Amino acid sequence: MRQWLYALLLACFALPSSAEQSIRMKDIEVHYSAFNSTFLTPQVAQSYQLTRNGYSAILNISVLDNASLGKPAVEAQISGHARNLLGQTRPLQFRTIKEGQAIYYLAEFAISHEENLTFDIDVSAGNKGAGKLRFTQKFYVQP
Repeated sequence: MRQWLYALLLACFALPSSAEQSIRMKDIEVHYSAFNSTFLTPQVAQSYQLTRNGYSAILNISVLDNASLGKPAVEAQISGHARNLLGQTRPLQFRTIKEGQAIYYLAEFAISHEENLTFDIDVSAGNKGAGKLRFTQKFYVQP
C-alpha cells in the first residue's frame, strides 16, 4: 500500500511546480494541490477507490506541524466547497488517508473543460492552528 501512496505523491509533484502550494496558519503548514484524476495510475485510483476519468479531479491537502522537529503530519478537520464562475457551488467531501506517519485529505469533484473553480476550505488543527484556504484553479477535461 505504501508504494501506491508514493505513486500518488509522485503524480502530484510531477505537475508543474505551481500545482503544489502551501500556506502557513499559526503553527501549521497546509499543503494543497488539485489535479485531474487522470494523473493517477489506474492502480493508485483503484487502491484508494478514486474515480479516474477526464471529467473528475482531486484536491489533496496535508497539514504539517511547523513547531515540531521534522514537521510531522497532524490530524485536522477539513471542510469546504468549490464554486465556478456562475456561482454554482459543489460541496467537497474529504476522506482521510493515513499511510504510516503521513496523513492526507482527499476530495473528488467533477470538472468541465476550461472551468475555473474557486476553492474555499476551512482547516482546523485545534490549538496548533486554524484558518481559511482560498485559491482558484483552471481545469481541463482530458477525454
